[in-house]
Amino acid sequence: MKLGTFSTSLAVKDIHASKAFYEHLGFAVFAGDIEKNYLIMKNEKTVIGLFQGMFENNILTFNPGWDENVNTLDSYDDVREIQKHLKSKGIKLETEADESTTGPASFMVMDPDGNTILIDQHI
Repeated sequence: MKLGTFSTSLAVKDIHASKAFYEHLGFAVFAGDIEKNYLIMKNEKTVIGLFQGMFENNILTFNPGWDENVNTLDSYDDVREIQKHLKSKGIKLETEADESTTGPASFMVMDPDGNTILIDQHI
C-alpha cells in the first residue's frame, strides 16, 4: 500500500513559540499561514505541521499522491482504495471518504492505542 508522504501534525498551544522552537531544531517554514494558525515545516525530508486550535491531539498524517516536497507521484494508491482495503480487514474508520467521488478526499482511523491517523489526499 502506497500512503505517500508522512508528517506529524502537532496540536500546539502557541504557534509562534512552536515555530521558534522547531526553527532552533533546524526546521524551516515550507507552507501554511501563521495568521491562520497553521504552518508546515521541513528539516531535510522530515515534515511536521503546527496547528493551533484546530484539533485536540497530535495526528499521524499520510498524503497519498505526494512526496515530501508536495510533488505529485507518478504512482500512488487512491485514498478510496486504501479505505476499502482497511475496511476489508475489519478496521473501524472514524471518518470516511465518499467512495463515489474522485480527487481530493480523506478519512481517519485510530490505531489500537488511540493514535489518530489521517489519510489526506489533495490531488
